[in-house]
Amino acid sequence: MKLKKTERRQAIQKAIDSNPFITDSELCEKFEVSIQTIRLDRTNLNIPELRKRIKLVAEQNYEQIRALEASEVIGDLIQVEPNKSAQSIIDITEDSVFMKTQIVRGHVLFAQANSLCVALIHNSTVLTQESNIEFIEKVKLHDTVRAEAIVLNKTMQHYVIEVNSFVKDTLVFKGTFKMFYISEERING
Repeated sequence: MKLKKTERRQAIQKAIDSNPFITDSELCEKFEVSIQTIRLDRTNLNIPELRKRIKLVAEQNYEQIRALEASEVIGDLIQVEPNKSAQSIIDITEDSVFMKTQIVRGHVLFAQANSLCVALIHNSTVLTQESNIEFIEKVKLHDTVRAEAIVLNKTMQHYVIEVNSFVKDTLVFKGTFKMFYISEERING
């Protein structure tokens, strides 16, 4: 059963509030309306397009990182809980893929995961000591990759962080990173 315009707009607002990264296409499927209808509803609700919503969230999260400049993070930082977890997304563009196959270059996925690990550690000096990574599925031009990092262990010098990267709900990359950091106490002590 289709919703009336007012009800649909309220439901769209709730859907975007609960998941700011939901696409217009996903909203079309959810509410069984055209993409033009979703865009008109978003405009009426003063909700920016997905790319602008991502940038707004990322700008708020960049204030929480210490070891990198915002421009050094590969992808857009969409969630960060310092020293615990973080997420980023990256849109795969032509400069990220091999021209013949349109498949992403491996270093792009590694760089997204690695910079996410550095960004989540709330110290000014963070370096990658080791990593164990696995490429699971092909990622192609125009895919959006969401990387999720979570701290597994912390010592006086290292964090061990697990990163899982997805295209939609499909796991495409996973890795464990051992990150060396210099604590502020060691610098000042």
